[in-house]
Amino acid sequence: MRGIILAGGNGTRLQPVSLVGSKQLAPVYDKPMIYYPLSVLMLAGISDVLIITRPTELELFQRLFGDGGRLGMSIRYAAQDAPRGIADAFRVGADHIGGEDCALILGDNLFHGADLPPMLRSSAERLNGCVLFAHQVSDPQKFGVAEVDRAGRLVAIEEKPERPRSNLAIPGLYFFDGEVVDIAKRLTPSLRGELEITDVLRAYLKQGRADLMWMGRGVTWLDTGTHESLLEAGLFVRDVQRRQGTRIGCVEEVAMHMGFIGPDECHRLGAEMPNSPYGRYVMDCARAYERLPASARLRGGR
Repeated sequence: MRGIILAGGNGTRLQPVSLVGSKQLAPVYDKPMIYYPLSVLMLAGISDVLIITRPTELELFQRLFGDGGRLGMSIRYAAQDAPRGIADAFRVGADHIGGEDCALILGDNLFHGADLPPMLRSSAERLNGCVLFAHQVSDPQKFGVAEVDRAGRLVAIEEKPERPRSNLAIPGLYFFDGEVVDIAKRLTPSLRGELEITDVLRAYLKQGRADLMWMGRGVTWLDTGTHESLLEAGLFVRDVQRRQGTRIGCVEEVAMHMGFIGPDECHRLGAEMPNSPYGRYVMDCARAYERLPASARLRGGR
């Protein structure tokens, strides 16, 4: 399965912070925002990722991740010269997808929870068309909303409805088969000139090939696209890390636990940041991993 992170857009909700660079490079507590969606793709077992961003910011992401080899991954980059909607990612990333299954995640979405890694892997394994996720929220009118029948089956999708028929919001994480590129190419842009992800989901739903995966209380979802939500996300990350002694979205640690790199490589990456608590944590993780029995290794990270 291939992965795509959509890190484009103008970040107007975060201005003036986003006036000088990509919002996905803004810090969420102790690491760039994009670490969090990247770690989600990695937890799904995806090591081949395309980052789509604005032309002026390509070099910044390349400086951050390079070709991904240090994490045992392949990370490539593509430019989206203007915001054209979420579904435009499939047109921009058509060559990257290459007819394979793919996962798309928005660069300002943060997911965390013990239930997340097995949910991601089971969703990838059961993929037959598309899998979208649902998370209960108190303000569904701000999101795409999933309507389900009494058996919990997906029956309709509404985009920011005034009168939502459920409180099940659809986060910015989706799994698709290779047909998604052709579906996206057939879309008619909205009045805003954008290709809507809701239209892609409806096309799969019409074919009877759209599965809904519920994110229960074992998974936290945060959209970090506003000043308030960015602050809330930073406080959430800080508090969880303080209580649990682990770090959310630590891509070096996840790469090691997923088997993309070994503990020696992980330790070297941490040693490049010796004065940072983050770097020392990465080194500690590598040392702790080496002490684990073989049966406890490669469990899918955190």
